[in-house]
Parts: sequence; C-alpha cells; structure tokens
Amino acid sequence: MKLFFILSTLATMLLSNGECKKKKAVAGNLKGRLEITGICLNYTIKLLKGNLDTSLIATNWTDEVTGKSYTNVFSLKNPCKFPQTLNEGDEFSFIIDSSAINDCMKCEAYYPTPSRSLNIKVVDN
Repeated sequence: MKLFFILSTLATMLLSNGECKKKKAVAGNLKGRLEITGICLNYTIKLLKGNLDTSLIATNWTDEVTGKSYTNVFSLKNPCKFPQTLNEGDEFSFIIDSSAINDCMKCEAYYPTPSRSLNIKVVDN
C-alpha cells in the first residue's frame, strides 16, 4: 500500500510538472508593440500575438491627448526594466514577469495610460 501511495504521488508530480512547462511555453509566445512612449516612462503596449486573459488588458482604450483609440493595450508596471533601445512602433516578444520588483524612481508628470498594467520581461524571439 505504501509503495502504491509513493508511486501515485511521484506520477502526479511528474505529470503536473509537464503542465507547468506547457503553460510557460504559451505565456512566452506573446508579442507586443510599443505604441506610446509618454513622458516619465508612461509606456503603452499593444498585445499583437498570444493569449492573455482579457481582464489583464484594456480591450478598448482612447488616448485622451491624441484622441486615438487602441485595442488590447496595457501600461507598463515596471518601466525601468524595459529596454531603452525600443522605440514607438517596435515589435518585441515578451513574457509576463510576476516576480518583478517595481523599485524604480519615475517622475510624477502625467501622460494617460490604460488602467490595466502588467510587469513584463522582453525576451529574444
């Protein structure tokens, strides 16, 4: 009986580990474009490819400065970790980085951003 319990526990651990790897692979297949580089690191990013829960992004948002409307966008929670080599219009691959620490200093000047924000990490294609 103990052997059965040990084997079933081991099998469960191995199977659940494979599921985690599958989820990570899906989360890594995200592609975005830097839409707006606002003053004081107020970045707006559009999701171009990949599956994200729509509750995490703004499905419709209008920049109140320009009046331009956007779909599937979010603001950046961790702007100091975002590569400064990326410019408006640049596309990039990214993952959601829930372990990021938001410890950067940024000025308080206002530029509108979507109400939804994410910590992301830009990755190589």
